[in-house]
Amino acid sequence: QTIAGEHGLDSSGIYAGTSDLQLERMNVYFNEATGNRYVPRAVLVDLEPGTMDAVESGPFGQLFQPDNFVFGKS
Repeated sequence: QTIAGEHGLDSSGIYAGTSDLQLERMNVYFNEATGNRYVPRAVLVDLEPGTMDAVESGPFGQLFQPDNFVFGKS
């Protein structure tokens, strides 16, 4: 949430910032997807699927693509 806010992204990954400086180096943390939407360059790994469910249902859960989640089966 902090990094998205610093780069001017809302919870759906759409740039809503006001400064060109926010777009500078956006590709360090995010990849640009279709429709000017940014997704985190991250893979979330856990042995329990419940943790990933909590992230997905959180305020920034829609920011991640389904391929970003890797978890074990319980």
